[in-house]
Amino acid sequence: MEGADSHEETLRAFGLGDEDIAAWRASGLGDAEFVDWLTDRVARRPSGSRAQEVYGAEDVHEWARRAILDALALGPDDRLLEVGCGGGLLLRDALATGAAATGIDHSGEMVALARERAPGANVVVGQAERLPFADGTFTAVAMSVVFFFLDDPVGVLQECRRVLGSAGRIAVYTTGPELRGTPAAPEPLASRGHFYADAELAQLADRAGLGDVAVRNEGGGQLLTARV
Repeated sequence: MEGADSHEETLRAFGLGDEDIAAWRASGLGDAEFVDWLTDRVARRPSGSRAQEVYGAEDVHEWARRAILDALALGPDDRLLEVGCGGGLLLRDALATGAAATGIDHSGEMVALARERAPGANVVVGQAERLPFADGTFTAVAMSVVFFFLDDPVGVLQECRRVLGSAGRIAVYTTGPELRGTPAAPEPLASRGHFYADAELAQLADRAGLGDVAVRNEGGGQLLTARV
């Protein structure tokens, strides 16, 4: 059933409150646009105090962050770019290795939060499809639980390849199709995401011109690694 009452129930089921309900009502959008609005509010372009709380929490996507950092093995000679940096915790942890860190996100609220959590990083508002950096700027690129939302994954990976220098490496953590409909990828948000089998995920990296492509899947959490 559509309507104000059902939308309020859905918002509360996602842990959202009066502020978010008011924001939905103020949006002026219709029922057909509710799922896209909710997806943005919660995950695709997080906003509101609840989003600040969730994406600033120490344990948010902690498992993905650990997997990416372990795979990249950053050091003082590295220059990391995180695409879709969210609240900036991966940037903060990258800085602790001695690496330089840059983040980009299309949510202005997340950029502001990342600047607070990782004050030594350069964090900018921008689009993954059009990275505002010169060729060969970075030695490593990370994406943590954002690949799922990309409409042009090959194009984004090609952009990542462009901004990586020789022997640059990339680590992407995303959600496998076996987790669709679970708390890791709940409906209706899952209906706005893109799921790939392990072989399909590897093929996307191959099509983008990356090498040494590998996919590790642990319980539906997929770690894609590759090199220029």
